[in-house]
Parts: sequence; C-alpha cells; structure tokens
Amino acid sequence: MQQPIDLYYWPTPNGWKVSIALEEMGLPYNLHLVNIGKGDQFDPEFLKIAPNNRMPAIVDPDGPDGVSVSLFESGAILMYLARKTGQFYGESERDHLSVEQWLMWQMGGVGPMAGQAHHFLKYAPNMDPPQDLPYAKDRYRAEVGRLYGVLDRRLAENEYVAGDFYSIADMAIWPWACLWEGQQQMLEDKPHFARWLEQVGNRPGVQAGQSLKIELRGDHRSKQAQDTLFKRK
Repeated sequence: MQQPIDLYYWPTPNGWKVSIALEEMGLPYNLHLVNIGKGDQFDPEFLKIAPNNRMPAIVDPDGPDGVSVSLFESGAILMYLARKTGQFYGESERDHLSVEQWLMWQMGGVGPMAGQAHHFLKYAPNMDPPQDLPYAKDRYRAEVGRLYGVLDRRLAENEYVAGDFYSIADMAIWPWACLWEGQQQMLEDKPHFARWLEQVGNRPGVQAGQSLKIELRGDHRSKQAQDTLFKRK
C-alpha cells in the first residue's frame, strides 16, 4: 500500500501543479503548509528538502528502490510522479517527448513570464514606495500574450497540450493560464485556449487540487509580506 507523500505547499500556481497531480493520480498525501508570506520557506528544516527556498516540494517515503526521496522544483516533481504511477505521460516515447517539451515550455516561459506580469501589474505599483513601471508592465503583458498565442495555435490542432491525451503538461500550464485576467489577457482571440481552459478546469482532480486551502491565498500586499517575498536574499 502506498504510504502518503508529504506535500509542502501553499495555494499558488506552482503549488497547484503538484496538488492537482496528486489528486488526479489518486495518491495519498499529508499536507504541510509553507506560508510564503510569513517566510516559512526559509525555515532550516524546509531548506533541507528545498534548498532553493521555494515550494512546492515533496518527500515520498516509497521512493526508488523503496528508499525515501525528497524533491523540489514542480516540473521535476510532476515527471517523477508520472513515472512512478505510469499516468499522464502518454504511451509512447514520442508522447513522452511531447509532454517534456511542453512541460519545459511552461517551466521556462509561461511560469516565469506570467509571474513577472503578476509582479509588475499587481504588486509593484502598491509597494512602498510604489514601483509603477510602464515598460515592465508592457513587456511582460505582451510576452504572456505571445505565449498564450503559441498555446492557442497548438490547441487548434490538439485536444490537449501534448496531443490527444491529458498529461502533466496540462497540469503544469493550467494553474498559471487560469489566472489570465490578472495577467491582463483576453480570450476573444484565443478560442482554442479558452476551450482548453474550461475543459481542464472542469476536471474533478483539477478542482480538488486548486481548491486545496484556497482560503489562505492572499494578495501579499502588506509590507511585511512583500519584504519577505521580494526583498529577502
């Protein structure tokens, strides 16, 4: 019987990737909250698991060869869980390659660019002193729009991101893409993207994973939270 995985989590897009995967894969887990606004990510015990002081992270007592393993970086966690369970990775080597390239596309593109868009559009203008930077706002808003255009064209030819099957690539992209309004994007010119957003968002596993402790999700506008998130080295 699978021992519960320890999930270190806070309700953010990156946290949702792994909570969604655990729900979709039917894996038992114990939840450990990492309050990033209060600085829990810098706790020495957490840094033993996630030395980059970022969540999510997991500890799986049933790791390779039956030995416990800890993992940080959401993309690495998703690949590990997909291999562990044999789910949501496709069937063939070509499927695996497709999943991996779109997962890397999210990790290197959508996540960082959407994160910067959120920062400069929502948080920076409310900092003390305010940092309302039109160039940064325009740059990241436009780049997120370009990336979602790439995704829309891909989804015009495929039901899901990696092909005709739902995968960890969808689980990685959707948590950021579902926040398109906060990134000041539009859907009218991206019908396939809109269709996919709704289709994935209607999955029970996605809903359960995204709703996990959603009531704790804050906007991090307090000076203390901003100092912890944006100024700590």
